[in-house]
Amino acid sequence: MQVKDLTSVIEEFAPLSLQEDYDNAGLICGHPENEVSSVLLCTDVTEDVVEEAIAGNHNLVISHHPLSIKALKNLVPDNWIKRCFIKAIKNDINIYAAHTNMDAVINGVSGKMADKLELIEREILQPAGKLYTFCFYTPMEEAERVRAALLDAGAGAIGNYSHCSFNTQGSGTFLPGENTHPFCGERGELHTETEIKTEITVPEQLLSSCIRLLNEVHPYEEPVCNIIPLENQNPVTGFGIIGELEQAVNTHEFLQRVKSIFHCGIIRHSPICKPEVKRVAVCGGSGAFLSQKAMQAAADIYISGDFKYHDFFMTENRMILADIGHYESEQYTKEIFYELVTKKISKFAVQFSKINTNPINYL
Repeated sequence: MQVKDLTSVIEEFAPLSLQEDYDNAGLICGHPENEVSSVLLCTDVTEDVVEEAIAGNHNLVISHHPLSIKALKNLVPDNWIKRCFIKAIKNDINIYAAHTNMDAVINGVSGKMADKLELIEREILQPAGKLYTFCFYTPMEEAERVRAALLDAGAGAIGNYSHCSFNTQGSGTFLPGENTHPFCGERGELHTETEIKTEITVPEQLLSSCIRLLNEVHPYEEPVCNIIPLENQNPVTGFGIIGELEQAVNTHEFLQRVKSIFHCGIIRHSPICKPEVKRVAVCGGSGAFLSQKAMQAAADIYISGDFKYHDFFMTENRMILADIGHYESEQYTKEIFYELVTKKISKFAVQFSKINTNPINYL
């Protein structure tokens, strides 16, 4: 098993193209073709985690947070980040991170929080990512094969439906030039071919790969495709989740439940302006940027981390803000990695890190 075999499974679920511009998701240390015998899953890469990987003979570490986001000018061991890199390189340990790209998919970090709280009727709180209509024309006898190749590659997904397309039959004309090798028709003669026009919805992160794939599988020397940007929002990519509890529950009881589920040392919250909560918004990590979105979505409570003092004023007693901590909100991302890797590649050595990497402690 190679590094790329495992990381491709994660990137199929959360494409690297979804990461924020500042981020450093992907393979940070190692080589895609290095052999992997055992994987260690963690939230953060620290010196203790690297030592754990060495002791356990894990040669791939998959983390939510990148070991380093800023560029390094040298590998002099004068801080913990550089020492981690040096130890990893010396011990042939590959390090991979899925960070904001894992935040930006509906079943990613925030989706896992929603799982733990058993939220139903879920939607992305702030949809992101452009959608396109990808349209191409194929000779009638080849249309099903070409269409299937694009759909099997992930194009044509709309919400919980996959392999969606619209197909119409018509007549296409072309005149092959002197230096062509036409699939049908003759050079220098105007040709009319019965073709199928196929229209598929494609998200931005798949657009380039769909173009490449169409050129590979299409019988025409120069297949024609039209790419039309849509105003529609992608319902499965973006940040945060809004959903509902099966039944409204007492707010204090719900906060105690949240504290227990996420193993919080403390929950910082705004005034309890609602005696019961039913509609719940969540976001893993630093979620203050979605507070207004949560209120607009009529959330009774918004759960995330890293709220500042003045953020708690912004709700104006219309919604409860609950800060459970950055680490606490993202700790279950390891379970997503485990589910992805073991579902695709069974009987492979995958272990959760036993190191609590939360740098924040409570007295």
